[in-house]
Amino acid sequence: MDLWLLRCDFSHTLVSSYKLVCYYTNWAQYRKDGARFMPDKIDPCLCTHLIFAYANITEDHELTSLEKEDEEMYKKFNNLKSKNTKLKTLLSIGGWSFGTTRFTNMVATTDSRATFIRSAVSFLRQFGFDGLDVDWQYPGFRESPAEDRNRFTVLLKELRAAIEDEAHNEDKGKLLLTAAVAAYKEVIDNAYNISAISQCLDFISVRTFDFHGHWEKVTGHNSPLFLGPTDKGKFIFYNIDFALKYWRQQGAAAEKLLVGFPTYGRTFTLSSSGNAVGAPVTGAGQVGLFTREPGLVAYYETCVFLKTATLKVIPEQKVPYAFKGSQWIGYDNQQSYKFKTQWLINNKFGGAMVWSLDFDDFSGTRCKEGVYPLINALKSLLNITGCPAPVTTVHPANTSQVPVTMVTTFSRVVDAGVWCRGKSQGMFADPIDRSKFYICAAGMTRHEMCPQELIFDENCHCCNWP
Repeated sequence: MDLWLLRCDFSHTLVSSYKLVCYYTNWAQYRKDGARFMPDKIDPCLCTHLIFAYANITEDHELTSLEKEDEEMYKKFNNLKSKNTKLKTLLSIGGWSFGTTRFTNMVATTDSRATFIRSAVSFLRQFGFDGLDVDWQYPGFRESPAEDRNRFTVLLKELRAAIEDEAHNEDKGKLLLTAAVAAYKEVIDNAYNISAISQCLDFISVRTFDFHGHWEKVTGHNSPLFLGPTDKGKFIFYNIDFALKYWRQQGAAAEKLLVGFPTYGRTFTLSSSGNAVGAPVTGAGQVGLFTREPGLVAYYETCVFLKTATLKVIPEQKVPYAFKGSQWIGYDNQQSYKFKTQWLINNKFGGAMVWSLDFDDFSGTRCKEGVYPLINALKSLLNITGCPAPVTTVHPANTSQVPVTMVTTFSRVVDAGVWCRGKSQGMFADPIDRSKFYICAAGMTRHEMCPQELIFDENCHCCNWP
């Protein structure tokens, strides 16, 4: 059978809520002092999906762990699901430092792809992941030959077919298949058969950051929402608005596209002539005290810089920057997240992808804005509820009516103006179906279901036996 006749159509149900997909980086374990980040630092109720970055590919084309400590961290990472039954976890393969050679070798033949796919499905099941995320940077670029564009599409089609078969034959829940992709037009045009790969993937995380950085000769923002006043040439395409709409125009389903939100900034060292956007630079800014990476600072490092810096906003691009002496940072804050999220909602995209958990102020001690101030702001803006809330129920044999905590099955969130209009905050029985009830709170109406065989009892505002 011709591989190009394979289709990636698969049955799925589109959920109405947004996705908030957050990356965990396994190299953050090597940072010093309070910046060291391990799975136990992750709030399991913060994101809808967690992605562990990164895994490795052996010379024999099999999926394997990258660091010697990873397999132990996989267990802790996936154990987070015991605290949030709605949470999904994925394992990512690739990244910038991974390069392209191992991908190129793996996709080269039918046999090498089949070896990878068999090992990937087995590896994911062994360690309790819910899916695979492919972050190839980029098919047909760097050292990757042009034919890798088509081979990447074939790989995703074959992965999708294998996932469908495995779920059917083993009577298991279906693994997720996702990808992190480029936001640069010149890469998009040459690396992806967008319409074909969109059919194969459950969601697509567009890496809408690193649009500008110290590799350039002038200052520019890391993740601008719109076209900037100094953008010329190819840089007129280097913004979130263009990238996401271009992916959609080329055939990607809008509800599958996730907007990339960075929790880090890009830094420059200014030359002696100016400090505005487009000012000339001599190279990267000073490295962060904890991240120690040229041209990059975590949000918690940026907060320290902002205490004594001059703060500005690029009005056309809805993002902030700051400078002090020769140092210049283009970064994101809660206000820029608000602009970007409203744009995301207006354009009906599927949600947000965050790079990464360890760059936010996860301890809440440096920015004094609470723990995970950026990601929590994003979660709130997207109206994501996080962990299922416990509902008090009463056991029929318990005559003293001591409450027992059980978890409900959530059905949906509806507009506050529909059912809760005119009602105070609280829990109310569904007048049509006694097994269901409404919660009116925080400007939303939540329609929920009691555990099996129980009904909502307005006397105790709990799920009770009939």
